[in-house]
Amino acid sequence: MQAHLSVVSAAAPARRLDRFLRTRLLAQLAGLTHGRLTLCDALGTVEFGQPTDLDVRVDVLDPAFYRQVAANGSVGAGEAWMEGLWLCDDLVGLVRLLVRNRALLDSMERGLARFGGLALRLWHTLHRNTRAGSRRNIAAHYDLGNEFFKLFLSRDLMYSSAYWAPDSNPDDDLETASTRKLALICQKLQLRPGDRVIEIGTGWGGFALYAARHHGCHVTTTTISREQYELTRARVAEAGLQDRITLLADDYRDLGGHYDKLVSIEMIEAIGAEYLDSFFAQVSQLLKADGLALIQAITIEDHRYTQALKAVDFIQRCVFPGSFLPSINALLEAKTRVSDLGLIAQEDFGCSYAHTLHVWRERFLARRADVRKQGFDESFIRAWDFYLAYCEGGFRERSIGVSHLLLAKPGWHSTGTPAT
Repeated sequence: MQAHLSVVSAAAPARRLDRFLRTRLLAQLAGLTHGRLTLCDALGTVEFGQPTDLDVRVDVLDPAFYRQVAANGSVGAGEAWMEGLWLCDDLVGLVRLLVRNRALLDSMERGLARFGGLALRLWHTLHRNTRAGSRRNIAAHYDLGNEFFKLFLSRDLMYSSAYWAPDSNPDDDLETASTRKLALICQKLQLRPGDRVIEIGTGWGGFALYAARHHGCHVTTTTISREQYELTRARVAEAGLQDRITLLADDYRDLGGHYDKLVSIEMIEAIGAEYLDSFFAQVSQLLKADGLALIQAITIEDHRYTQALKAVDFIQRCVFPGSFLPSINALLEAKTRVSDLGLIAQEDFGCSYAHTLHVWRERFLARRADVRKQGFDESFIRAWDFYLAYCEGGFRERSIGVSHLLLAKPGWHSTGTPAT
């Protein structure tokens, strides 16, 4: 660790408590072994680690930053970012650096942060995904306004990972990669004209419109987001596909009927860990005896799943209440406990999600003025900047992934080889 005096446009930690907390954080950062982090404040500049492909600078503008981190660990750091208490020359790089130094990151959640963590867990418990709770949680994230999401999503309004195949052109734009993802899902499900498909989690209708238009199937799709429902209804009418798409506003637990195929694209993260069994039991119940299901899910590493369930992260606290990330094992164990679904194929394409998030963040930041015109303040903009960078860094370091799980009922017999 090297310290150098420098001039930073920031307030010096004047209180004894702030100086103590600064010293404590510096002692924790001294354990950084992968990459280099340069921390600057009004008292000077301190460098940690050795330069590698990750070389990140953090400027602390207000000593309240140290209090936030001490009280709530990584969540506190995110909230301090929202308040403008610190700056960083590479947010994605910082996330990657901390992931590579997992022991250091975990140490930030100890000490005083344990008490903050208890409060956060209580808050998270109050946002459980009961039927009423799910609608509140979904509204808090997805009902920010359709015009807001139009600012940075692809033209088909897919708020899920696009797909860049290993053999596809890396220069393909987001729209091309998003359409490729939809085509791949339909291929894996072996969609045929006349298939009855149930979709759990409509989004803004991107999959339903694509499947109905290109494969001649009938799609029943449900969302509990008021904003998504209204825009999807308008898009279906505009496409003249009311005879092929049935739009519902029902909780997935209340769906009925039997279908040839089922699809759910990044909706499972919103159900809550305690409802995994209920979700897969319903998936199995909704499928015919020879049905197929494809679940696209964001996942966490298996060995970190149990620990993650005991914590609350920045996204759960500040962006998407009630959310969680399952692990592959947790998903497979849940479907095995409550259903006769068999795993046919699995594909992870986390690199595609990192690129998707990079494009979303670029578009979002380029439209900041329009975000402000919609009534959102600087704290909101900084929260979404942090959220998108936080996720991109996680995917680039493979601490989180995104997978297609292709599941089949016992009566299903392949008419071709599913894409993997």
